[in-house]
Amino acid sequence: MPLNPLTTGDFTEAEEPFDLFQSWLKEAEASEPNDPNAMALATVDETGLPNVRMVLLKGFDENGFVFYTNTESNKGRELLGQKKAALVLHWKSLRRQVRARGPVTVVSDEEADAYFQSRPRDSRIGAWASQQSRPLESRFALEKAVALNAAKYALGEVPRPPYWTGFRIAPVSIEFWQDKPFRLHDRVIFTREGDGWRKIRLYP
Repeated sequence: MPLNPLTTGDFTEAEEPFDLFQSWLKEAEASEPNDPNAMALATVDETGLPNVRMVLLKGFDENGFVFYTNTESNKGRELLGQKKAALVLHWKSLRRQVRARGPVTVVSDEEADAYFQSRPRDSRIGAWASQQSRPLESRFALEKAVALNAAKYALGEVPRPPYWTGFRIAPVSIEFWQDKPFRLHDRVIFTREGDGWRKIRLYP
């Protein structure tokens, strides 16, 4: 019977990336001191100039990696405009990283609504109050906007703003990297091939 790469520790033997990613994320949740789902998200503007920032991964399955944001922010406009992105998760405690890139789509309204209602109430109020990425006159102006929206939605549910939704990166490639002594790291890249994946081991 062949050995299971998810339990033997030899991830280079894995044949499918999402089970491997789930295994690594679970280990990171036990070892990372903060935000094991934090990832650097890279986008490009209309000139091809890249932008990168940290966001939180909020879901994943065989269809891709999901995160949420204000569509009127810089990242939102770039995601809607270029419809492509890349991400990297780095787990310092495990000396591992995962990189992925691919086309971007907007999640369904039902999926966005469900996630929005799962957020703390103050975070939902904040989504209404913040004009993300745009100039802010003062901290007081932000706090005033929060107070006004808190009063507006004092009773009942806080609805999802029309400009706030989720994006899904459907990876065309996913690379797994594990630190090894003397910079002789282990690297494996999975590349989408039809309905499956082609795996290649890379030099460090």
